[in-house]
Amino acid sequence: MTFDPLEQRGIPLDRQVRNWRELAVEPVDPDRSDPYTRCRIITMNGIEVEAILFSHQFARHCPDLEVKRQLAEVRYIEAQQQKAVNWLLPGVSSVLETTISYEQVAVDLTAWVARAEPDPYLKQAYQFGVLEDFDHLYRYANLYEMIEHRKAEEIVDQLTEVMPGRPTPMHHRHPVDNVREPYDRQRADPLSKLHALTVMSAEQQTMNFYMNVGPTYMEPIARKLYQEIGLIEEEHVTHYESLVDPGETWWEQLVHHEYNECYLYHSFMEQESDRRVKAIWELHLNMELEHLRIACDLMRRHDGRDPAEVLAPQLPNVLTFEPNKQYLRELIADQLDLTTLGTGYVRDAHERFERMQQQLNGDGPAPSDEVLSRHREMFGGDYRVETEGEHPVASHRR
Repeated sequence: MTFDPLEQRGIPLDRQVRNWRELAVEPVDPDRSDPYTRCRIITMNGIEVEAILFSHQFARHCPDLEVKRQLAEVRYIEAQQQKAVNWLLPGVSSVLETTISYEQVAVDLTAWVARAEPDPYLKQAYQFGVLEDFDHLYRYANLYEMIEHRKAEEIVDQLTEVMPGRPTPMHHRHPVDNVREPYDRQRADPLSKLHALTVMSAEQQTMNFYMNVGPTYMEPIARKLYQEIGLIEEEHVTHYESLVDPGETWWEQLVHHEYNECYLYHSFMEQESDRRVKAIWELHLNMELEHLRIACDLMRRHDGRDPAEVLAPQLPNVLTFEPNKQYLRELIADQLDLTTLGTGYVRDAHERFERMQQQLNGDGPAPSDEVLSRHREMFGGDYRVETEGEHPVASHRR
């Protein structure tokens, strides 16, 4: 069934403020909830955080007091939405358990987007990035067994495999080689714009999460791993944000943010297995429809254009959390040895890459390799969840 958010009316803005009782959502049960329910929660938290940060940046560059007031009013509701969504995460889960769910999001969200992306250059950007997040999941899963003596399969529920991707120490590139070519805002498929904004927002939230929770650990090996992967997540944000055409006006970006929220809340409402969480997705969708209407009105008044010129005429097929095991195995077999050079990709190490590697890793092993060495000492081997057979690359098998 098609759904055109431009033709829908949501909850009036003056009826969207919730009281404390309404905001006090009950968290999901980590032992009984669908792992993809947690993935949807983490994704929408990142989307809401991006909406809030974008609105603040817009306000700081906007001289019109009335526009700033309108942004502030919508932004307050977005902040309430972010609190309700993020507070669905179970407080009994450890930081590391939540981290493993974050990496499951990065793997299965980015893999789905890569499969659905119509633009070959953008598709390659997502394929490149997902193999790095896949390895991050593997490193954190080994750390999890080391310091909490539990297995990541209890969290990912074998929906996502846990095994080596592109080795984490090889993710450290010279910053200039993390910048990609942007899509052309006048020719890009509207779906491509939604994909870029979604993956950028998810990676940005992961970056923020790691930079804040990393130093809360006492174990030196955990502190070091969060520091290393936190730096890589900054590279990933650079990688994905550079895909967005910087020529988009503030108004154009505003309607893209609101339209994307409608798209994702609608997608997750359609597939959510937890009825209580589904009700929150539905409520937030009806709020976002009004936010989109307001953004469209602002664009017409201040940008002199109809939002229908830049937005999809109806929502695309729902973005779906689902296993991507075979697709990821194909990427691993074909693209594990890639790195970046300028705005493209190469298989051979080059001077900038080797210099960066020497600066970071020249005096000893990277923390991500130290995790594997320590795990082998403790358990006699590394931790994996290989449900589809042995690793597709012979050199990475046990």
